[in-house]
Amino acid sequence: MEGTNPVNKKLTAALSGGAVLAVALVGCSSSSDKGNPKLDAWAKQVCDAVPAQDAKIKSANAAITKTASDTSNPPAAIQKTDSQAFQDMSDGYKSLAAAISNAGAPPGVDSGAKRQQDAVKNLDDLSAAYAGLKKKVDALDTKNQAKFATGLHDIATQMTDLQKQSQSGTTALKNLEQGDVKDAIAKQASCKKVSAAASSSTTTG
Repeated sequence: MEGTNPVNKKLTAALSGGAVLAVALVGCSSSSDKGNPKLDAWAKQVCDAVPAQDAKIKSANAAITKTASDTSNPPAAIQKTDSQAFQDMSDGYKSLAAAISNAGAPPGVDSGAKRQQDAVKNLDDLSAAYAGLKKKVDALDTKNQAKFATGLHDIATQMTDLQKQSQSGTTALKNLEQGDVKDAIAKQASCKKVSAAASSSTTTG
């Protein structure tokens, strides 16, 4: 199993970059509190969807990390864990996209519709990309150690492009979060919860 484990660790390292995207929408709080009931209601609808999806994405990353750290895991076990993790990440980003889409454009915000649409598109694209990786993992030959290692290596290599896509998604969410939207989001208990959890595990906030 030694041939597959280092590759799976490479995959894990690549995946870790995507985990922060879920909390990009709930970054550092703003000190401003102008009060906009309609925008606050919009922010609540979006934020209420964040904790569950953030937890799902983090759990998926943790599962892959755990599998990669155990050198005794056979290819079939690695495949099963990675496949489920990719599915969970795909579902997580799709649900975040749906929450922002269903909320509509943030009311009373300049270019709000475009910013909302950009965020939804990026999240939907990420969901599709992870779904694609799940299919690739599912198709790997677990009975042939060499072929499995090669296939997993190819998937890990593809993660480089997905990391760039994740960065684009983060940028889109940050653009959505500017100005009054940031103030409204910062007041939501559900977003505060995720933001606090993120701050406790990183040195940035």
